[in-house]
Amino acid sequence: MADTPIRRALVSVTDKTGVVDFVKALEDEFGVEVISTGGTARVLEEAGVHVVPIEQYTGFPEMMDGRVKTLHPKVHGGLLARRDNPAHMAEAAEHGIGMIDLVCVNLYEFEKTVSKPDVTFDDAIEHIDIGGPSMLRSAAKNAASVTVVSDPADYDEVLEEMRANDGCTSLELRRYLQLKVYETTANYDAAIAMWLADRYDEDFADDECDDAPAMPEELGFYLEKVDDLRYGENPQQTAAVYRFADEMADACSSANPLVGAEQLQGKPLSYNNYLDADAAWNLVREFDGPACVILKHQNPCGSAVAEDITTAYDRAFACDPKSAFGGIIACNREVPFELVEHAFDENGQFVEVIIAPSYTPEAIERMAKRPNLRVLATGGAEGHAEFELRSIDGGILVQNVDTVAEDPETFTCPTERKPTPEEMDELMFAWRVCKGVKSNAILVSKDKSGIGMGPGQPNRVDSALLACQRADEACERMGMEKGGYACASDAFFPFRDNVDVLAEHGVTCIIQPGGSKRDDESIEACNEHGIAMVFTGNRHFRH
Repeated sequence: MADTPIRRALVSVTDKTGVVDFVKALEDEFGVEVISTGGTARVLEEAGVHVVPIEQYTGFPEMMDGRVKTLHPKVHGGLLARRDNPAHMAEAAEHGIGMIDLVCVNLYEFEKTVSKPDVTFDDAIEHIDIGGPSMLRSAAKNAASVTVVSDPADYDEVLEEMRANDGCTSLELRRYLQLKVYETTANYDAAIAMWLADRYDEDFADDECDDAPAMPEELGFYLEKVDDLRYGENPQQTAAVYRFADEMADACSSANPLVGAEQLQGKPLSYNNYLDADAAWNLVREFDGPACVILKHQNPCGSAVAEDITTAYDRAFACDPKSAFGGIIACNREVPFELVEHAFDENGQFVEVIIAPSYTPEAIERMAKRPNLRVLATGGAEGHAEFELRSIDGGILVQNVDTVAEDPETFTCPTERKPTPEEMDELMFAWRVCKGVKSNAILVSKDKSGIGMGPGQPNRVDSALLACQRADEACERMGMEKGGYACASDAFFPFRDNVDVLAEHGVTCIIQPGGSKRDDESIEACNEHGIAMVFTGNRHFRH
């Protein structure tokens, strides 16, 4: 069926950007009859555009404080009637329903309303749009005949097509606008649902009820593409990066997320760059003091806390300079010129990405000499997301983000020797870094530097052996005396052989969750070797 010229339009918009010029063109160039509502009608009339008020068109006044104005058969019949169906057209004629060929609607600004700190529940409810989504969905369902415009950015394209096609739009454009409508309404409904779920939890959830679900029964979210990536994890895989575009952004993004960081220079990030930068950025924010993490293939090959960020970098790099090559640098403080000078001029380090809250002008100037270096500024280093999502075949796993939130006052020390305050401080550093190591994870530290890492081994004793060997190598390289190490294990020791390996290489204190049925054997081994061991009661697996 040939496209029908647009003869009648219904216009009702919250965002009035460009609407006057758009409607003037419809009226002046194509003789379109324009129906409009409330504030939109007033704006158009003040601009000299002739409009038919919605109440005149339907024969019913706006009522119930504007809640009911477009929910009428003359509106939705005019949108939903199939032009190629004689029965539809006969019924429309019988009931005096004219066809509406174009709908221009955007929605009440619900998300903007609920973002206000003083918004009340009743105010938020009044900003849930009913008529707008209903008209959009009716028009989009009948995109075979109806043009539906939900975004002011599309006004010009609609007019250009009408000018080129005797007042008609193409099916291709209408299908594109149809898709955009359902993306918009899905996003809108998801934002409302998430906000209502939060309010429900605040108002009715019983913190003392063990039966209360920890996760929502249904979870909806909307993503918008940030960029196409060159390829995925491997060259034969296509990939893109998306950001949360609804209230899930609050739950699944921190205050200073990776997706949203300002890229100051460098090539576009790759899929693997994003994965590694995310792991490094989440880990370095575990620390209150100046901290630096150098990460490679999802594992922190260098980590340190120091009195200033440059010293933290120096210590992190010294942990494993070989593995640091081609890695990610993450800092939780502003990066000064001295750190960049140490990395590139003194160490000659090849870096894929550096991510930090900010950089001094001198640091930015120096990094510009490496134009391929990807430099990301987040604006801050506060907080963590609430949830993290991981896709699996047929669904999504959702969990609370894991952070080291344990209070040392709740720890137990079952060994005869207790850790000194200095050892306890070192253990807490190791415990935080260990959380970022792939399981089975063992982290050996000294002087608040992660000098030995045993990641991802099928058994924990191999992880312990690997971490100790790396720690000994680091001490030789750094001119430090071997031994006097602290050790963190992300989960309990199943056998005492872990303790025996650690003791052989000079570990003097251990932090682990505890909870094995053979804990007594590990405690006995610690007592034999004079090791202080702390049980946290929590594990930190990272698969």
